Amino acid sequence: MTGLSSMQTVLCALIWLGANLVEANNALIKTVQIAITTWGSDFYFAIMSVMGFVSLTILGLSALKPRTDRVFFYLSAGLCMVACIAYFAMGSNLGWTPIDVEFLNNDGGMGRNREILYARYIDWFVTTPMLLLDLCLTAGLPWPTILWTIAMDEAMIVTGLIGALVKSRYKWGFYAFGCFAMFGVFYELAIVGRASAARLGRDVHRVFMLCGVLTLFIWLLYPIAWGLCEGGNVITPNDEAVFYGCLDFMAKPVFSLALIWGHWSIDPQRLGLRIRDPLQDGPPPVSEKGTSEQTQNNYAGGVNEGVRNAA
Repeated sequence: MTGLSSMQTVLCALIWLGANLVEANNALIKTVQIAITTWGSDFYFAIMSVMGFVSLTILGLSALKPRTDRVFFYLSAGLCMVACIAYFAMGSNLGWTPIDVEFLNNDGGMGRNREILYARYIDWFVTTPMLLLDLCLTAGLPWPTILWTIAMDEAMIVTGLIGALVKSRYKWGFYAFGCFAMFGVFYELAIVGRASAARLGRDVHRVFMLCGVLTLFIWLLYPIAWGLCEGGNVITPNDEAVFYGCLDFMAKPVFSLALIWGHWSIDPQRLGLRIRDPLQDGPPPVSEKGTSEQTQNNYAGGVNEGVRNAA
């Protein structure tokens, strides 16, 4: 009960803070006609709380595993923590710029310029590669394929941001480039990744399919959200907060928890992730006896030197 009461107190404090920050930050240098209200800010802070809670939960669970087996824990916790920071910025009504809309809504009653949250795209630029790393490493894909998949993902995010910042109809050209890059990512996951995961065992294939299908379905909805928000100015920024917030909730906390659950009993070495811990394993083994002895002497000398420096 004490923990629940503390969480409620923190949430109430964030809501109060958001109500004041929205008004304060609206009064800064930039002015905008179509922007979030206190209600939208409260929703952003609620999602921020979920992101932070899930990130700390996964970090806590990682303590139950050896350091060499925590790669998926750290990737998942990291992407949720970055999203938590981004949602704090958006809930505080920061990280945005006003852009004139191409289509007026309600005969211009909503206003001429709209609040574009570039903080959201910074979040995606950092977190979506981490999410894709989770999936690609699960499937045991080779590094060239992983790097190519991440490159297409970054192109998708950058073209989406440029399109959101363009006032004219040319924004839809960047939208088309982004969708093309997104389907390139889908191909690598749905075709190449699925075939690779199937060769690693039923349990690996199962967790890849669970998290992969969830990701593909949720990511298909992002272009729709972009078209209704930054692109077409069809829905209000408050509705935008709900739309993107629900998608991010499914794509990050739900995805991360499902991934950690699926990986709990899977040895990362089966996926080609043979990670050494020098603090536990000692110096790396070598084939030649003389070289091995020299390596051990160098390793011991380095440890002794570190102890002397620390003293």
